[in-house]
Amino acid sequence: MASGRVGNSLRNIIYRLISQGATVLLRFVSRTIFIYVLGVEYLGINGLFSEILQMLSLADLGFGTAMVFSMYKPLAEKDEYKLAQLVQLYKKIYTVIATVITIIGIGIVPFLKYLVNLDQDIPYLTVYYLLYLANTVASYLVVYKTCILNADQKNYLVSKYNTIFSLLSTIACAVFLVITKNFLIYLIVQVIFTYANNFYVSHVAQKLYPYISNKVEQLSKIEEKKIFDNVKSVFIYKVANTLVGSTDNTLISILIGTVTVGYYSNYTMIVNNIQMVINIIFSSVTASIGNLVVEKKAEKNYSVYKSMQFISYILSCISITGVYIMINDLIKVWLGEKYILDSIVVIAIVINMYFSVVLMPIWSYREATGMYMQTKYVMVATAAVNVVVSIILGKWLGLAGILFATSIARISTYFWYEPKLLFAQFFKRKVGSYYKGIVINVVITVLVVGITTMIFHNMSVSGWGSFFLKAVLVGIVAAIVTIIAYIWNPEMKKIVSILKM
Repeated sequence: MASGRVGNSLRNIIYRLISQGATVLLRFVSRTIFIYVLGVEYLGINGLFSEILQMLSLADLGFGTAMVFSMYKPLAEKDEYKLAQLVQLYKKIYTVIATVITIIGIGIVPFLKYLVNLDQDIPYLTVYYLLYLANTVASYLVVYKTCILNADQKNYLVSKYNTIFSLLSTIACAVFLVITKNFLIYLIVQVIFTYANNFYVSHVAQKLYPYISNKVEQLSKIEEKKIFDNVKSVFIYKVANTLVGSTDNTLISILIGTVTVGYYSNYTMIVNNIQMVINIIFSSVTASIGNLVVEKKAEKNYSVYKSMQFISYILSCISITGVYIMINDLIKVWLGEKYILDSIVVIAIVINMYFSVVLMPIWSYREATGMYMQTKYVMVATAAVNVVVSIILGKWLGLAGILFATSIARISTYFWYEPKLLFAQFFKRKVGSYYKGIVINVVITVLVVGITTMIFHNMSVSGWGSFFLKAVLVGIVAAIVTIIAYIWNPEMKKIVSILKM
């Protein structure tokens, strides 16, 4: 990548790491106040409703990805007219989406009583759900403008303002929650800040790219058809992907109970935040990869990919080790021992986390190359396997069974298929080296987890001081063992030289 691209990518990474770090702290503060004021029942409702609406959230199910992908070339060519045409087209699309999702969301209301599984009735349940729906629909109103920031490697601006509004929202929600102890007020404040955030970021995009509001002719039918073909493929893929990752809470609520969703959501919040921090490294360079794709530099692309994949190996070893050893300690000092889940559930959680981390480079290239047409149906198969196996294992093993089902669905479908396709069609190479690297990484990860666990097995945690001490020591040992295990890999020298530069 050219120095300008490296600079933009590093700037994106730094801004987003700072933003995500602040957001993580805010979420812990917010979650703590939420639990102590409202209780685990409302936490379960929060997790369930958030997941239901995530499944409906088409802003994250393909259209945003297709928009960014279609803007790479006109941005590289500085074709303002074409960018204005694209933005106007997506404005119409999102208006339709907002209307459809609102109608579908309202249509789910009569079925809420079958999805919520609590020992006691919760008043105003429908009102709560409709406020969650309003919070979701907010993104559709302005996302067509903000996508150009992501395509132009300026997503650090989105992160910056998201962090500011998140900070204000968390403080305001916490204050109103403590004063009123009212879930309804909490949700109303959240909706207000969500709308304010989205409209302000839209204003920033409009200011930086004023030409996107110019009156232009519609795209030709041929161009629109090409875009919609890509959108349909992305849409099918992302809908299925969401069914894989966003049905667990619903199944847990129905098969086990909504309260269990609350307990499990504490773990998912921790893991998701760690994954989001790691993902910053990979998603921040997606636009740069997109530029390389446009320039058709196959060898350079493969070289960049190898470095990204090696980084994912290192991060997967260290993060999986840290989560496996420390997550129950964190729950203990944060919320108390009654919120701790069984060890087998933790194992299922870290296995799912491993797949998410180690596949990030593949997903970055999938986003940049727009390789959805060929992969959309394999994700549908993944979703189908996940639902069926989740029901079977959920009745047999409970919560752990539902989580293991997600891993089984991934291993049996896209975990092996997507890399094969990417290597064959884009890198023009055999995929054997990828599978070999994954097998080696699995062995090293198990080795690092085993060694680190043996070293710290008898180190107990009684408070925040001892927790942070153990966490730092675990991180250092895991990093040292991982680096020693990978010292032979030529990518290690390349990464070290880049960091020095």
